[in-house]
Amino acid sequence: MVTQSDVYVSLEFTPNPNTLKYSVNRELLSQGAVNFIHKEDAQKRSPLAARLFEVPGISAVMLGKTFITVTKAEDGDWDLVHKSSSAIIENHLVQNEPVLNDLGPQEAHKGGQTEIENKIREILDQEIRPAVAMDGGDITFEKFEDGVVYLYLQGSCSGCPSSTATLKVGIESRLREAIPEVQEVVSI
Repeated sequence: MVTQSDVYVSLEFTPNPNTLKYSVNRELLSQGAVNFIHKEDAQKRSPLAARLFEVPGISAVMLGKTFITVTKAEDGDWDLVHKSSSAIIENHLVQNEPVLNDLGPQEAHKGGQTEIENKIREILDQEIRPAVAMDGGDITFEKFEDGVVYLYLQGSCSGCPSSTATLKVGIESRLREAIPEVQEVVSI
C-alpha cells in the first residue's frame, strides 16, 4: 500500500552527458525552476540544493516543479555523485524538509514589459520551457535588444552538446515565426 509519506526518486538521463535528472513524486516548486551554480547561493536559498552541493564533484543544481537536476564537474565521479544525490533527495523529502527558503516570489524572466518582450515570455512559458523541462532543463528570458533575444540556459540545457541546435533550430525559429522583429536568439 502506498502512503502519503512514500517518496519515489527516479533517475533519468538527459541529453547533457554531465547532468542527471531525478524525478520525484512531490511538487517541489509551484512553477518554473531555480538554478544554482554557486554553493553560497544555494546555502542562502535552498536547504536541499545546499545539501547536494556538499557532494564532491557537483557543480550545479536545478530545482524544477517535480524534478532536480545535478550537474557533475569534469573531475566528479558519477558513482559518488549519483548514489549521494539520490540518497540526499530521498532523505530530504522523507523528512519533509523545505526545498526553498521563503524569499518571496521569484521572477523567472527579466527584461522590460514591451509588447514584444511579453510575447517572448508567453511563448517561452507556454511552449518552450515545458518541453525543455522534460529533459531536466530550463530557459529564461534576459532581454530583447536590437532584434536579438538573450536567454539563459539552465539545468541540463547549460553546457549540453545539443543546446545550440535547440536554441537555433527550435527556439529561434519559433520566436521568429511568431514575432517578425526577432532576428536572432543567443545564450548568455
